[in-house]
Amino acid sequence: MVWYIVGRFLQAVFNLLFIASLVFWLVRLIGDPTTLLLPEYASAATIAQVKANLGLNHPLIIQYFYYLRNLLHFNLGVSFATGQPITNLLFTSFVATLDLSLVALVIAVVIGLPLGVLSAVYRGSVIDSFARTFALLGQSTPTFYMSIILVLVFGVNLRWLPVAGRGGPATYVLPGIALGWAAMAGIIRLTRSSMLDTLDADYITMARAKGLPNYVIATKQAMRNALIPVATFTGLVLAGFLGGAVVIESIFNWQGIGQTTLTAVQDRDYPLIQGAVIVVAACFIAVNFIVDLLYLVIDPRIRYQGRAAS
Repeated sequence: MVWYIVGRFLQAVFNLLFIASLVFWLVRLIGDPTTLLLPEYASAATIAQVKANLGLNHPLIIQYFYYLRNLLHFNLGVSFATGQPITNLLFTSFVATLDLSLVALVIAVVIGLPLGVLSAVYRGSVIDSFARTFALLGQSTPTFYMSIILVLVFGVNLRWLPVAGRGGPATYVLPGIALGWAAMAGIIRLTRSSMLDTLDADYITMARAKGLPNYVIATKQAMRNALIPVATFTGLVLAGFLGGAVVIESIFNWQGIGQTTLTAVQDRDYPLIQGAVIVVAACFIAVNFIVDLLYLVIDPRIRYQGRAAS
């Protein structure tokens, strides 16, 4: 088990280094940032001076090695557009996205998981039909369309909830539902499918033959094994949320990391783009690593195999 964790950590470091290198070279393709920072009539000497101040006067390979050296010291540089440290800019936007992502994930899991379990346990019933219809609507309705409907109904017409900005708890409701809507539908369908497979297993049949109540079979026997694919999906969903839902953040004026990255691309702000991509990639890698560790908690057989292998 120890060697497994060490191997996964080394793999994560290699993946992060690869992504950091890739974004460095790709970001140079969006254009020269000095054309946005300076007027069209700027002299060649002024342009050369600005490039020197930004560190763009060196050959690309030299810039790349400086970039890697700074990364090793956890230095993401300063923004070309604002002159502020990238760490400060990303911390503020990442916290905003993290808050919204956690709210959306809680909404998706709290509604999706019970509906998926009930749909499988009472297959063919009214509950099953309602859950499947709900999931179908969730996965077929575009996120931006759902966001606009929520704003028009609950914000404009009923005036129950604020429609823009990040403030008190009420400001999280509409963007949280809009962001978690599709994920909630996915959790319902995946939980139902996984639970149906588990409920048809031989050990579940044996449990029924022993006279165990349905709720005991569903919660203590079937759900534990059925949660493994759901945990994987939920982890990927959270990582996707942390990547920044640009559409949601734009509609609800939520200054998260997605909105920050979009602005950085428009400004050709190399350090901010690089820092944002690295943060998002690190989130994906960290969440996947945590999900792998959760397998050891959900299924003891995985823990046993890991120990035997180590």
